[in-house]
Amino acid sequence: MSSTATRVLVTRAVPDDTLELLRVGLPGVEIDVNRKSRPLTPRELIERGRGCPAILCTLADRMDCEVFAALAPDLKVAAQFAVGFNNIDLDAAAAHKVVVTNTPGVLTEATAEVAVGLILACARRVVEGDAITRAGRFEGWAPMFHLGASVHGKTVGIVGAGRIGRRVAEIMHDGFRCEIVYTSRSEHADWERVLSARRLPLRRLLEISDFVSVHCPLTPQTRHLIDATALSRMQPTACLINTARGPVVDEAALLDALYSGRIGGAGLDVYEREPDLTPGLAQAPNTVLLPHVGSATREARDAMGRLCAGAIIDVMRGRTPPNVVTDR
Repeated sequence: MSSTATRVLVTRAVPDDTLELLRVGLPGVEIDVNRKSRPLTPRELIERGRGCPAILCTLADRMDCEVFAALAPDLKVAAQFAVGFNNIDLDAAAAHKVVVTNTPGVLTEATAEVAVGLILACARRVVEGDAITRAGRFEGWAPMFHLGASVHGKTVGIVGAGRIGRRVAEIMHDGFRCEIVYTSRSEHADWERVLSARRLPLRRLLEISDFVSVHCPLTPQTRHLIDATALSRMQPTACLINTARGPVVDEAALLDALYSGRIGGAGLDVYEREPDLTPGLAQAPNTVLLPHVGSATREARDAMGRLCAGAIIDVMRGRTPPNVVTDR
């Protein structure tokens, strides 16, 4: 290891095993971990990152051209503790010869579980039922009390046919005999063969789906993909589920749709201006709001940490990591 490979900045607390892997793989390494309960500001990121050949960063870190320019030429690798990388300016990273990696595959099951949980929670009004019971307003079983909707046999629309979208489709098809429709840039013959899924334009998917589950990455093209027009095409009983990226959904338009009854409900794990909520969202009817916990299992976070540590070690040893981000 060269003399420049002496420090690694870890921008948030991560599993201890991640740090141990770095220590074993890079003997003598100094690891600077941000132990604060908030992300580093861009200024703090630059100040603490100076001289570091490696940064283990998160979605909350703004890795833009200013950061890369300030940390060049020492910085060699930015290992993203996430699948998404919309916080990273890939062109700036390439210009300064910084390798960017992410953590694909290892959080598929965890995030898919949360998406399915949100579908069930919205359909069966789980959060409302919990509140009724805790408040002492449960007066006993009655035939018409707290009716929800069945999930079995319904139509589930998958927006974005990546790993997580595919896993949600499998669970809903195999476990609940749901009809699967999906929208994506390309056709997926395996979806159609194994899941009897149909590829549809987004407009038609929104019109026929009982549950719309968003799984696309955040890009300039997908920002506010689910806007007022899209929401107006959904059935009045349909529920929107978002475990992808908050800005894919226009939160103000979603609020209007929820309060006016144009859609039946929403289950969200991500938000447009995270961690802040659009005013009124916390009080919106038939919503289930989670604090971005899609990958928050011990197993998934340990695996994400292993990928990040492995990528840093690979770059420091002159190797190309298997999880380099190439999609621009």
